[in-house]
Amino acid sequence: MIPRYSRPEMSRIWEPDNKFRIWFEIEAHACDAQAQLGVIPAEAARAVWERGAFEVERIDEIEREVKHDVIAFLTNLAEYVGPEARFVHQGMTSSDVLDTCLAVQLTQAADILLADIDALLAALKRRAVEHKMTVAMGRSHGIHAEPVTIGLKFASFHAEFQRNRERLLAARRDIATCAISGAVGTFANIDPFVEEYVAGKMGLAVEPISTQVIPRDRHAMFFATLGVIASSIERVAVEIRHLQRTEVREAEEYFSPGQKGSSAMPHKRNPILTENLTGLARIVRAMVVPAMENVALWHERDISHSSVERMFAPDATVTLDFALARLTNVVDKLIVYPEAVARNLDQLGGLIFSQRVLLALTQAGMSREDAYGTVQRQAMKVWEQGASFLTLLKGDNEIRRYLTDGQLEDIFDLGYHTKHVDTIFSRVFGKDG
Repeated sequence: MIPRYSRPEMSRIWEPDNKFRIWFEIEAHACDAQAQLGVIPAEAARAVWERGAFEVERIDEIEREVKHDVIAFLTNLAEYVGPEARFVHQGMTSSDVLDTCLAVQLTQAADILLADIDALLAALKRRAVEHKMTVAMGRSHGIHAEPVTIGLKFASFHAEFQRNRERLLAARRDIATCAISGAVGTFANIDPFVEEYVAGKMGLAVEPISTQVIPRDRHAMFFATLGVIASSIERVAVEIRHLQRTEVREAEEYFSPGQKGSSAMPHKRNPILTENLTGLARIVRAMVVPAMENVALWHERDISHSSVERMFAPDATVTLDFALARLTNVVDKLIVYPEAVARNLDQLGGLIFSQRVLLALTQAGMSREDAYGTVQRQAMKVWEQGASFLTLLKGDNEIRRYLTDGQLEDIFDLGYHTKHVDTIFSRVFGKDG
C-alpha cells in the first residue's frame, strides 16, 4: 500500500486510529452487554464510554514492551478509564476483538468498492449507449472475424461488472460476522448474549460457530471475489490497450495537455493507464492464494493467518479501490475514432462476410462441405492477392450457379450484423437499453 496507488477514504480504514476506534467500540459495547447481564457494574460500563480513550503512540510504546497489541491497547485504555477498566475484556480473547474489527473494516471497504463499481457501471452504460450502433470489427484470436459494435463491447463489460457487484454484495454479507465467544469459542467465560449484542451494535451478523477465530473460508471468498473483480478490470484494460495500438487506433486513452509519453520519443502517446491497471490487477490477484492458505489453521486457532492479513487486507482493498476509480476515469474520457473503426472494417476487402456467403450457398442447395471449400478458396486469394472478395465471388462459376450478383451484393450489408443489438441491450440494461 503506497501513496501512488492509494485513495484517502479507503486508506483511512486501515489507519491505526480507525482500527483502535473499532476496538474501543467492541470493548465498550461488550461492557454494556455484560452490565445488562449483571456481570459487571453498570457504572463501570458508563465509565468506559465516558472516559475511554487511547493514544496510538502510547499503544505502540507499550507494545514494544509487552509484545502484544491487544494487551497494549487495553493497558492504554485503562490509563484513561481508571479502576473500572478491570471490568473491560471480561471473558474475551484477543481474536474476539481482532476478528470482529477486521469484519467491520472489510465491510467498510466493501461499501467503498460497491460505490466504485456503481460509478464504473454508470460510465460503461453511458459509453455503451453512445456507441450502440458504432459498427466495429469483431476479432477472434486477434484476427478479424465478423462485425460487432463498440457499444456491445461496453455493454459486455457492464454486464460483467454487474455480476461483480452481486458477487461483492454476497462476499460482504459473508464477511460481516462477529465473534465474541472467548477462548476456543465455547462461551465458557462469556454469555452468547454479549456476542449478539455487540454484533447488533456493530452492524454484523453472529458467527454461528467460531473456534476462537472466525472461520477463514469467509475471508478466502471475500478476497477471491476481489481477485475476480481485478481480472475484470484487466479484461477492459487489455481491450483498450489493443484498440490503441497504432495499427488499430480505434480508441485511445485521453492524452492531456502537457502530458509526455516518452523521455526519448516526443511523438509517443502510450496507454499507460490501462497498462498500469493490468499490473494492479496482478497485485490484487496475488492476495487470493494467501487468503486460501489461511483457511487451514491448527486446531481451534493459530496465528499463521495474522501476519498475512495485516498485509494483504489493506493492500488488496486499497489497490482495487484505486484501480476501479482509474478505470472509471479511463472509460469516461476514452476517445473513440469512428473513421479508424470504419477503415478497419474494410481492411480485408469484404472477407468478414464469408460466413453469410457460406450460409447462403447452403440455403440455395450446395452441400456445406462444398460451400465451405468454394468460399475458402476465394477467401485465400484475398489474403494472398489483396483482391475484392465480392468481385472474386461474382467471378466464380460454381457460386454463380446458386447466387446472383444481386444476392451476393445483399450479403455484404453491415446492417445484417446489428439487427439484434437492441435485443442484447435490453437484456443487459432492461427497458432503458
